[in-house]
Amino acid sequence: MNTDNTRKRESMTWSAMAALVVLASALSFSAPAVHAQDAQADTQRYASIFQSAFNFILENYVDAVDPQVLYEGAMQGMFDALGDPYSTFLTEQMMSDLSDTTTGRFGGIGLYISKPVADPKAPDKRLFVEVVSPIEDTPGWRAGIMPGDRITHINGEPTEPLTMDDVLKRLRGVPGTDVTITILRGTGLVFDETVSRAMIEVPTVKRAMLPGGTGYLRIIEFTPQTVSRVREALDWFKAQGYKGLVIDLRNNPGGLLQSVVQVADLFLAKGVIVSTKSRNVYENAVYNAKSDLAVPLDLPVVVLINKGSASASEILAGALKDQKRAYLVGENSYGKGSVQQILPIGDTGFKLTMSRYYTPSDANIDKTGIAPDLEIAEPALTEAEEASLSDLIARDVFANFAAANPGATAAQIELFVRGLRSAGSPVSERVLKKLLRNQLERTSIAPEYDLEYDLQLKAAMEVLSGGQYTTLVAQARSVRDLQAAAAAAATP
Repeated sequence: MNTDNTRKRESMTWSAMAALVVLASALSFSAPAVHAQDAQADTQRYASIFQSAFNFILENYVDAVDPQVLYEGAMQGMFDALGDPYSTFLTEQMMSDLSDTTTGRFGGIGLYISKPVADPKAPDKRLFVEVVSPIEDTPGWRAGIMPGDRITHINGEPTEPLTMDDVLKRLRGVPGTDVTITILRGTGLVFDETVSRAMIEVPTVKRAMLPGGTGYLRIIEFTPQTVSRVREALDWFKAQGYKGLVIDLRNNPGGLLQSVVQVADLFLAKGVIVSTKSRNVYENAVYNAKSDLAVPLDLPVVVLINKGSASASEILAGALKDQKRAYLVGENSYGKGSVQQILPIGDTGFKLTMSRYYTPSDANIDKTGIAPDLEIAEPALTEAEEASLSDLIARDVFANFAAANPGATAAQIELFVRGLRSAGSPVSERVLKKLLRNQLERTSIAPEYDLEYDLQLKAAMEVLSGGQYTTLVAQARSVRDLQAAAAAAATP
């Protein structure tokens, strides 16, 4: 009996191998033979092979397979193969979420995020969810989540193996429900933050008057409504008799190309705003300023940028810098110099990088960003400071104080912070006070600006009031010149 069973197993094995040979033959010869140089024939061949494999799996896999699962998996794999985090397949749910975001209302915690793809050149890179920027006055913003933070877990589940679709499903949900995310800040500051979801309404612009007759224009995102909101703010500044302007683009993740072009047009009388270049001629375009000037050309303008300034906000910063219309203060921007289009396929779709944009000096800033004319960076925390903050946050020290003292005075804050320092915390008083102030404001509308702790805004005000603005702008190098200098410095 054992011998018969062995023969049966051998017979089944050879049958299976024969079937595989037949499949291999079908895959090899079902597409036309081609020369390597014939790209069109190659395309037809691979399409034929894919169709053969798709059909064979559906008909022969050990369990019944949903064709939609195979389709979505194959599409996702195809876009992953591009190695471009901005080109991705969009499931039906993701298309719906994208529609919600475009209309400006969705249930979530208010974070712009990205999910890196595996890079063979950097196999050790952790594929955590990266926070591009929080949306102001949302639960994520009130929780103190910052650009550059990495989300390692969602409700205890590791984010590394999750797709962007999986991440969005876990972060979004019914307003009023909670989600706990684990944040990695820097190299060693790790803490949990439980955030209650809310109906997110994406804002566009904030305005205020700073001391000395300076207008403060905070552009949060570039949407179809942004240009009209900016116009309203500029009219208001004019009525207030403003003498200078600070445009705050920090943590602005971008938005619509047409929106940022229209906003730039308000500050420029002529010249290139941005150009797009692609291997397809129909994607090449040059956007020039029109006669739509709304800000006097002799009015001093300072632009604030940081590592959360991305895409469309970099277009505005680059245009004003290269046209010598503004002086840039802050930190190197994010570095997203590509343009995507969203194309539907039935209920699904995909987002594909179709071109790259270039500043007026013909510089593409993809993966490099824009360097400010005056670099003002938040001091980096030491390992000891990160460990201390991690402990304070884990013990809810700031939250407990805010809950017990919702209307804390400056004297109470001073006393509390000094107590933390006396207890051994190496973190500076400024950082501790700022974190405590942010905690106290979690239940209120965010102030338009912060001249007490905002080092970059303070520096912008000094540029405007120092009497050297015209000279500084004239001497500032273009984006392309800065890139050339950086490349030369990096060359042995």
